[in-house]
Order: sequence, then structure tokens, then C-alpha cells
Amino acid sequence: MLTISQLASYAGVTVRAVRHYHAKGLLPEPGRDQSGYRRYDAAAVVELIRIRTLAEAGVPLARVRELLVAGEAEFAAAVDEVDRRLRAEIRDRQRHRTRIARLAAGESLVLPPVAVAYVDRMRELGFPERLVEIERDSWIMIAAQVPEQLPAMMAIKHRQIEDPTLRRLYLDVGELADCTADDPRLPALADRVVAFIEAAVAQADVDDDAAGQPVSDDLVALLDEAFVEHFPCAPRLFRLLEQRGWTGWTNIRRTCPEPAGAALGRAQASRPE
Repeated sequence: MLTISQLASYAGVTVRAVRHYHAKGLLPEPGRDQSGYRRYDAAAVVELIRIRTLAEAGVPLARVRELLVAGEAEFAAAVDEVDRRLRAEIRDRQRHRTRIARLAAGESLVLPPVAVAYVDRMRELGFPERLVEIERDSWIMIAAQVPEQLPAMMAIKHRQIEDPTLRRLYLDVGELADCTADDPRLPALADRVVAFIEAAVAQADVDDDAAGQPVSDDLVALLDEAFVEHFPCAPRLFRLLEQRGWTGWTNIRRTCPEPAGAALGRAQASRPE
């Protein structure tokens, strides 16, 4: 006859596990001998090993009791069910491992390849990291809301970033990241932003016009707020743009109606974020 410690040792579990199985009603608790100790026989060892094996195989303890008394056919069906569940869990864990492995790749965890390529290109062209991060975070939010629109939008952005005029404008905006609202460079920057936007609107093709403004007004407001948070001079820059007939930033648009046939949405694709 075995003590609880000896039983646990034979079955390869802890004493605490034996007591847990007692509490769950999986393993009958024997009476005490004259010395006050519980004694276990060989049958208890076999039963405990069966419990341990089922539990280690991933069978929930609530099902272990059923399987211990199940017939051959019922036991086989239950094991098949457990196997299917485990295989599904393994697939889920493999997907999780893949996502975790992608953490090292930075932006690729939450951005599709076309947007990652755009962010990488910004770095290649020497854009300040703060500007890159704002752009990256903006596209993370846009991709989550309108993933189906992203390829067309990114095609426009990839074309724009190769435009020397817009690229210089981006870089100049980045240099103003820490400037104050009274920085004397802001009016000239506002003039250049307006000049670029008006030229882009005048030259926009039919495809760009059809793209319109695919993101919601709420997201546009959120993206504008993010820009303001990173650039203390942004509120004054916005006021300067309004004085020149334009409002907004993520979705720059005229403050007064455009001539018939003009596309208000085209300005958004050309914004220097």
C-alpha cells in the first residue's frame, strides 16, 4: 500500500495534483488506516496515470471523468474530438508565432506591404523620423478602416513622393516640427502648400478624382489631431491656410465652393503630412 507521496511519485505527478483530482472527483479518495494515513493500491496508480495522460493530452478535466468510464467507441470518438480541437489550437498558435516573429520587422506587423514600401521609401529619401512616424501611424489607422481602398491610395502616394517639389515640401514641414507659432518661416510654407495643392487640383486626372475622400470625417479629424500633437506650429499653419482659401490638413479643401466640375477630394491625396 502506498502513501499519497508514493502514489504521486509512481504516477509522475505532484501531491498537489493528486489532491486536486480528489477534489474534482476524478480519483476516489481512500479511507485512512489505523495511523490516520490514506493508503493507495495498484489500481489507484493505474487510474492516476490514466487521468494524468488524458490531462496532458489536452482533455479538459470536465471530460476526463466521462472518458474514464466510456466505452471503446465513445472513447475513440471523444479522442478524435480532442485531436481536432488540439490541431485547431496548434494552427492558431502557429499564426500567433508568425505575427510575433513579424514584430522584428516593425511596420510590417500592422501595415500591408505596399504601405511598408512607402514608409521605407520615406526613410531612403531622408525624411525626419518624426515625419515618418506620423505618416506610418496615419496609414495604420487608414488601413484598418478602409483596407480595400489602400492600394489605390498608396499608388497615389508613391507617385507623389517621387515628385521633387512635394518631397522638398515634406522635408521643410519636417524641419518645422519643433518651431513655435511665431516662426517667420510659416507664412512662406503656407504659400508653398497652397501652391502645390492648387497645382495638384488643376492637374489631377480622372482616376484621382474618382478616389475622392474614402475615409470617414471622424478619422480625418483624428489624423489632423495627431499632426497637431506632433507639430506645435500646426494650429497657426492651419489658420494661414484658411486665410489663403483652404481648410483642413488630412483632407485639405477649399473654404468656398469650387468652380463647377472641380474635385475637392483630390487635395487630400496631395497633402504634406
